[in-house]
Amino acid sequence: MYNPNSPALEEQTPSHVPMSDDDFIQLGTGEVAYLRPIGPHELGTLFPQVPAISGHVLLYALFNADGTPMMLADTKDALMANAFENELQMVSTH
Repeated sequence: MYNPNSPALEEQTPSHVPMSDDDFIQLGTGEVAYLRPIGPHELGTLFPQVPAISGHVLLYALFNADGTPMMLADTKDALMANAFENELQMVSTH
């Protein structure tokens, strides 16, 4: 319904402020983390300081919200405990 007392459309303050790509990437960094299983073939890329592992080993990695690898473990529980100690909010990814 038209209200003659409301400001003109161009004078209204937007209800949202667009985020820059850099701001969006930093959203949740240092506060939010996720974990996912990784195979030995990903170690060289994600954790170059870790020696190569052969075979069918399943490892788990903890990632910062921006995708930066933070920690490597052989159990989910170890990563979740580390996230809890560092006051990181764990999120589920699909």
